[in-house]
Amino acid sequence: QVQLVESGGGLVQAGGSLRLSCAASGLTYSSYAMAWFRQAPGKEREFVAAINWSSTRTYYADSVKGRFTISRDNAKSTVALQMNSLNTEDTAVYYCAAAPFLVAATRTNFRTYDYWGQGTQVTVSS
Repeated sequence: QVQLVESGGGLVQAGGSLRLSCAASGLTYSSYAMAWFRQAPGKEREFVAAINWSSTRTYYADSVKGRFTISRDNAKSTVALQMNSLNTEDTAVYYCAAAPFLVAATRTNFRTYDYWGQGTQVTVSS
């Protein structure tokens, strides 16, 4: 049974930082690409960042480029999202997701990903 469990969400002031973590189990973790998505109230789930299995490729949404960093540790089966310079528009539930591979045309599409965590709330106050 595949499980992805996020942690690290919380309330932070604008300009602050948070680090999200996702622990995976029940899958051959090093074979999967990992990603973070987020969903704000009343909005569709949107792509935030992705990383390939070997950490040699990372991808970011334009809205977070330069502020967020995705990384993974295959030995620990974890993926992290370091979020700096947060603003109120970053407020959302953040989800980690796993996919067997990434292609340019679909890596930002949530339907590409087979497994999902339950999400962790990030709230940025002004």
